Amino acid sequence: MSTFENLEEARAYFEGDRFAVENGMTIDALGDDWAECSLTIAPRHRNANGGVMGGAIFTLADFAFAVASNNVHRPTVGQQISINFLSGTRGARLIARARCRKDGRTTCVYNVDVVDDQGRDIAQFTGTGHKQQN
Repeated sequence: MSTFENLEEARAYFEGDRFAVENGMTIDALGDDWAECSLTIAPRHRNANGGVMGGAIFTLADFAFAVASNNVHRPTVGQQISINFLSGTRGARLIARARCRKDGRTTCVYNVDVVDDQGRDIAQFTGTGHKQQN
């Protein structure tokens, strides 16, 4: 059962995630145990070599993890995260798709795949979340 009634409620809630929002990350779709978020790449996302900064890719994946996991249990916070950067992006947009792999009583595990708008695999993120009790 989702904690958000609809996509608009999730977007309103995550307006409070200032770092992600101010860096252009958006919630595009949301299901019971998954979320899809995206980022249109701008000059501010580039590193000195012209590639997309790893921190921008990580933040997008972390944002998708937060949206999906908090839709299952709110509040859920990151407990342990790992990321593998696979390729440089060639597209103009990044898409992060988070899906639940394990939903336990106090913890959860999500996989997040980050691709560019040309279908290129950019990063693979695994997040363990801690479900805080209210």
